[in-house]
Amino acid sequence: NYMENVSTRQPLNFSTVLAKVISYIFHPLFLPTYIFFWVLLRFPFEFAGITPLALFARKITVFWMTAFFPAFAVFLLWRLKFINNIFLKTQKERIVPYIITMIFYWWMWYLSRNFTDQPIILKFFFFGIFLATVVGLVVNSFFKISMHAMGIGGALGFIIIASFYYQTYLGTDIAIVLLLAGLVCTGRLLLSHHNSFQVYAGIIAGIVCQLIGYWVGT
Repeated sequence: NYMENVSTRQPLNFSTVLAKVISYIFHPLFLPTYIFFWVLLRFPFEFAGITPLALFARKITVFWMTAFFPAFAVFLLWRLKFINNIFLKTQKERIVPYIITMIFYWWMWYLSRNFTDQPIILKFFFFGIFLATVVGLVVNSFFKISMHAMGIGGALGFIIIASFYYQTYLGTDIAIVLLLAGLVCTGRLLLSHHNSFQVYAGIIAGIVCQLIGYWVGT
């Protein structure tokens, strides 16, 4: 019986560890930086008017504004005892981090409106993730929507939009992000951080916010 229990627990433990690793790597705060580098890789001609130094500064700006500062704000909230857990496990703990992230994402979108040396599609993206934080904050009053699902759903929606916007085939990229979306969402379910409704709602919200960002931006 002991050997049977060990054999049944090992796959579960491995799955849990893998789910945590995937959740960390594809944390929603990191996805805007990933998207920026993806655009730079796929459409380098869009950055032809920017100097190498300015491009390096832009990379740092995207990371600091969309990942570092929101994460640091959550860390400070935790250290100052305003929240009990940096993983924001309850709806109440998510309210202030949502507001803080919303401010930084709005500021990133506001800055991107004046950038003439980077793809206009990034302006749509930043507006979309700003909208996602607004939706997340509002919906958080009713249920704990999955932020991971919103993030990866937004990334998937953006890449599909980019394919139509540039009239180019991005089937491989879409397939990879779709696979990653499946892994991220499955991981959230395995870790019991969300139920299927919260995950599906996050995916839909992320995609819809990117569509609205594109429609409004154009």
